[in-house]
Amino acid sequence: MVNSALWYREFGVPEEVLRLEHAPPAALTAGSVRVEMRLAPVNASDLIPLTGAYRHRVTPPAVAGYEGIGVVTEATPGAEHLLGKRVLPLRGEGTWQRYVSCPAALAVPVPEAIADPLASRAYINPLAALLMLDLYNPAGRRVLLTAAGSDCARLLGQWALQRGATAVAGICRSPVHADSLAACGITPVAQSERARIDQLAATADIVFDATGGVLAQQLLEAMRPDGLFVCYGLLSGQTFALKRHYPPVRWFHIRNYLADIAAAQWHALFRRIWPLLAESRCGEARIFPQADWREALALYRQPGRQIKPVMSLQP
Repeated sequence: MVNSALWYREFGVPEEVLRLEHAPPAALTAGSVRVEMRLAPVNASDLIPLTGAYRHRVTPPAVAGYEGIGVVTEATPGAEHLLGKRVLPLRGEGTWQRYVSCPAALAVPVPEAIADPLASRAYINPLAALLMLDLYNPAGRRVLLTAAGSDCARLLGQWALQRGATAVAGICRSPVHADSLAACGITPVAQSERARIDQLAATADIVFDATGGVLAQQLLEAMRPDGLFVCYGLLSGQTFALKRHYPPVRWFHIRNYLADIAAAQWHALFRRIWPLLAESRCGEARIFPQADWREALALYRQPGRQIKPVMSLQP
């Protein structure tokens, strides 16, 4: 058995530090399963750690990738019931490889009705959206999203409306997202429309921000003191300053919640996610062979991209 894995052994630009390497997989440890991967998507959360932005908690060498779907091919005693099942092998090894080992207790079975391309994307963005809406109830409130063309923002908007948000508007850099956002019930707003953005921020009850930087600063300056600003990303690569007259700012990172989520609660969260995903507009995926990982990253970086790049880990 030979594993093919996308390793990074130093920090840097992902296209420069990733290497496709081949070697036998390590032996399974007690309480774990081996998953032969099928698909793994490309997310910002996969690429940003490679740059060294999270060097306080990420140390090379490591295999890239945080989510994906595969089939259990080996199991240690007590986990034999998972053999042959489709699962999400999460919170273990990097997923951009053919064989992934993960704790059996955390392997998430995938319902038959959920196809592989959608199931492969069921972790990072759906779980973040679900947890944020649990923490910050949108019912009866006006919601404003940044980076509205992103997968997480689309789910936030759709699920906020399902929970009773009175209105959801989404700011996006590219006009190509306007029709798809409107189809989700989200009012599209071009990032260049500064005056309109100020008006929306002034009436927003909750802002979910994934960009940081100049746009976050503009929103905070325009918001009411009784509003709520939730920052869950810095896609601009820039932070923002906090001032006394700003509304409350909350920071959300999935990793801050994982340590406190026991196995039973972990599986309960996904039982909530599966029906939500099945009913949501999640966008199309384009499949790339693992050997074409550079092309997958190139598609991810295209401005106005509406297709999710997903790698096939099968030979």
